[in-house]
Amino acid sequence: MREAGGWWRRKSTPAKVETYTRWSFHFFAVIYVASVGLPVFGQVTGRLAVWLLLLVCAHAVVCAVTASRALDWTRGRREQPVRTLWVLGAVSVVIAAAVIAMAERGPDADGVDKAVGAVFVGVLTFAAGIGALGVRRRRRVLALVGGFAAGAALGGFPLGYAVPESLVTGIVVLVAAGFLAFTSVFSVWLLNAVYELDTARETRARLAVAEERLRFGRDLHDVVGRNLAVIALKSELAVQLARRGREEAVDQMTEVQRIAHETQREVRDVVRGYREADLGIELTGARGVLTAAGIDCEITGDTGGLPAEVQSALGWVVREATTNVLRHGDAQRCVVALRREGERVVLTVENDGVSRSPGSGGSGLVGLRERLAAVAGTLEAGPAPDGVFRLVAKVPLVALEGVS
Repeated sequence: MREAGGWWRRKSTPAKVETYTRWSFHFFAVIYVASVGLPVFGQVTGRLAVWLLLLVCAHAVVCAVTASRALDWTRGRREQPVRTLWVLGAVSVVIAAAVIAMAERGPDADGVDKAVGAVFVGVLTFAAGIGALGVRRRRRVLALVGGFAAGAALGGFPLGYAVPESLVTGIVVLVAAGFLAFTSVFSVWLLNAVYELDTARETRARLAVAEERLRFGRDLHDVVGRNLAVIALKSELAVQLARRGREEAVDQMTEVQRIAHETQREVRDVVRGYREADLGIELTGARGVLTAAGIDCEITGDTGGLPAEVQSALGWVVREATTNVLRHGDAQRCVVALRREGERVVLTVENDGVSRSPGSGGSGLVGLRERLAAVAGTLEAGPAPDGVFRLVAKVPLVALEGVS
């Protein structure tokens, strides 16, 4: 049971929805056999009952194969299963004709008529409903359902039905097949919507990274671009003054040197602001982002009194952990706990999306270990026994000697 549960947890949300949808249609085939095939034994006996059950089972297998290939086509893993749809239609027609032949040549009894009629209606209903998985346009779905309903109405005459009974048979197939076709179309729409939402979430994460890079680029451009323009002008002026033997050239080059040093300082400030992360701001941002993504986020602990270096290192841990929860997991709940243990502070991030969380070899976690090592900190990350992915960062409050 633990391995089966792990297999399910390792799947992403879209993969879970796809698996649920696929096995739902396979379960429809089982329901088909149980509701249409097995009851014939209570109405007829002998070889006729066995043959009817075998026909229903064969048709159920074809329906299951068609549903599986149609879902593969929906996800773009194969071409549209046109041949499979034609095989489903041909098999359905052949079985319907065989059932009519059994009714004409079989024993004249009410039980036989009921059993044959139930199989006849079930075959056409499931053929139309499952076939709708393999088409997209609404008109084709309506034509498919209407065609099988008309065939059911016309097939009622060889079965010995009167005109009203034949019309009722066609209406029953129309309603039942229409409902099953609607279920098929809606399932495909829901599956595609889930995958599109998952893609949108990943795109949002990539856009957030791109936006941060653009902000950093704009800051560098504002600092470096302006100062380089001033340096270029003053350098040109110094050259002209030097050619004329003017002493002011030295003053201009001194100013150029000053501006160059000022530019270095401003660039360091920009990079420091980009590399450093405020722990309180990161915790607030993590709660907002995770809540917006539908993940219940709980944060405990106080950041007050922590050194700036410690806050910066742990802020990056929170940022990276939040990104992993959004991009690699399938979490419903995330807990962030900050506590002090003697002369060190411990940050724990747990989420129940252990299925796709990266292991200890992820490049993001490697970068975090390097940042924490700069303040003598450590990082542990991996699945925990209680079914969560746990990330634990420990940073001493008192810097060790020789650690920069």
